[in-house]
Amino acid sequence: MALTFTLDPAVTPDLRDGILDLWADVSNAGGAVGFVPPVTPEAIRPELVKHFAAMAEGRTRLLVGHDEEGKVAATAFLTLNTHRLMTHWLWLYTVMVHPRHQGKGYGRDLLAAAEDAARGLDGIEAIRLTCRGGLGLERFYGSCGYKEVGRIPGAIRVAPGDDRDDVIMLLPLG
Repeated sequence: MALTFTLDPAVTPDLRDGILDLWADVSNAGGAVGFVPPVTPEAIRPELVKHFAAMAEGRTRLLVGHDEEGKVAATAFLTLNTHRLMTHWLWLYTVMVHPRHQGKGYGRDLLAAAEDAARGLDGIEAIRLTCRGGLGLERFYGSCGYKEVGRIPGAIRVAPGDDRDDVIMLLPLG
C-alpha cells in the first residue's frame, strides 16, 4: 500500500512524536540523517525544534508521509533560500523513510512528492541536497534524476577515523 503524503500538515503532538520516533529509528538503523547510533528521540528534539522554528518563519515546508496505519513513515523538509541570488532553488533536508518500509519504493515516492511540492512553489527551478558518501545514497538519488554536482572529501566525521564525503546533488525542475 502506498504512503499518503501531506505538505504543511498541522504540527500536533502526535506528528512531533512521530517525526522524533522516525528520526531515531532511521538513525539507529544506520541512516545518514545527521546523527549516529545510538540516539534517542530526546537527543533529536532540539534539531526538530529548529526545523519547526524555520517552518513558523515560513522558510521551511514539511512533507510527511503516513502509512496505512496513520503512522509517520517518511519525511522531507523543503527549505527556501533567503539569499537574494539563490531564491530560484531550495534545499531538501532530512529525507527519511522508516526502516520497516524500506525496499517498497517509498523513497522514490517521497522524492517524487518533494519534486511535486517544489514545482508548486513560485520561482523554484531546482532542488539541492547533500548526502553522506560511502552508503550508496548518491546512486539512489541519481536513479531518481538527481545529478552529483560536487563532492567534499572527508567533510563528514561519523566517528574518529571514519570520515565520509559530503556529496552535493541537484535536480533541475526545468
